[in-house]
Amino acid sequence: MSNKQHLETTLISAGRKPRYTQGAVNAVVQRASSLVFPTVADKKIATLGRAKGELFYGRRGTLTHFALQDAMTELENGAGCVLYPCGAAAVANAILAFVEAGDHILVSGSVYEPTQDFCSTILKKLAVETTYFPVLSGAEIAEWLRPTTRVVFLESPSSITMEVQDIPTIIATVRRIAPEAVIIVDNTWAAGILFKALDAGADISIQAGTKYLVGHSDAMIGTAVANNRCLEQLRENSYLMGQMVDADTAYVTARGLRTLAVRLRQHESASIEIAHWLSQRDEVFRVNHPALPESPGHSFWQRDFSGSSGLFSFILNEKLDSQALGHYLDHFEHFSMAYSWGGFESLILANQPEEIAAIRPVGQLDFTGTLVRLHVGLEHPQDLINDLENGFARLKKAV
Repeated sequence: MSNKQHLETTLISAGRKPRYTQGAVNAVVQRASSLVFPTVADKKIATLGRAKGELFYGRRGTLTHFALQDAMTELENGAGCVLYPCGAAAVANAILAFVEAGDHILVSGSVYEPTQDFCSTILKKLAVETTYFPVLSGAEIAEWLRPTTRVVFLESPSSITMEVQDIPTIIATVRRIAPEAVIIVDNTWAAGILFKALDAGADISIQAGTKYLVGHSDAMIGTAVANNRCLEQLRENSYLMGQMVDADTAYVTARGLRTLAVRLRQHESASIEIAHWLSQRDEVFRVNHPALPESPGHSFWQRDFSGSSGLFSFILNEKLDSQALGHYLDHFEHFSMAYSWGGFESLILANQPEEIAAIRPVGQLDFTGTLVRLHVGLEHPQDLINDLENGFARLKKAV
């Protein structure tokens, strides 16, 4: 009989060593800048172990941070975890840690827009060249690799359009042609647990922990779990760049882990139910939910992922004009308009095809209608379906 611990149990126990909890259920909240050394010998021990969990200085972390870092390292099967003030900071600093002037990075052509903006502004100023490759490429990625490629950056599923990449094939190709390149995966949609990026061969798994880890839309944090090959360079470069989070944010993120499995199950079941309902609507051209067969890369999701979260999109047959779009979006009862996602609440945003095309540096869109992105929260799915049905009714009246 196997003694391997199940994920749900690990989410409860990870990062809860007695050193961190000090007799409580949760890790203590230790707010500190200066940390006092009783003796010279203690100061020497702290200095030597400052990157390995010894209390040294607030910017290196406190017990609260160490508890979260240990938990994330265990959950994602890494060598260590670095914390950042938001997901965008995790992306930027993970790339910066491994490039210098004259280098080249290869990026999936449908990544999060701020990631693209970072590449086109900050990296360009530093004389680091970015090439984008078609999101559904597998072994074909070899065409874009160069001797100067230092980073390959992936995001699966894609931002907004939700394509799932053939990450194992991409990684195998990169390892064969450019073995020194650092492979980074933005793993936010999977909350770091529905897809184990490091187990698949990636070097660094990034999350905007603001989303599912925190889970309540009230704190911002980024995480990067790295393997042995990349951890020290990532950690030390990020430290030099002043990257850190406050103890209270680290605490609420660790607390969010305890309910993550339960929340994700609800997000998954409700989002799939709603996605199937949408796929039957005459107004809908396609539903981009990785769990649905018509969604690009569905077979890769089936093979590589253990489940689904609550974020997906659907495309209308028609492109709504500004008046119709406003009439549609302004009157939902349960879906709020807001950036971000991953909290307990349901959210809705819309993009016109030309807006998406503007942030797709390679490839052509295969649709002409308005795209609507949903995050399905923890409300009852029938109430959300009723809300969406009322939205379609408003569109009919607007015609």
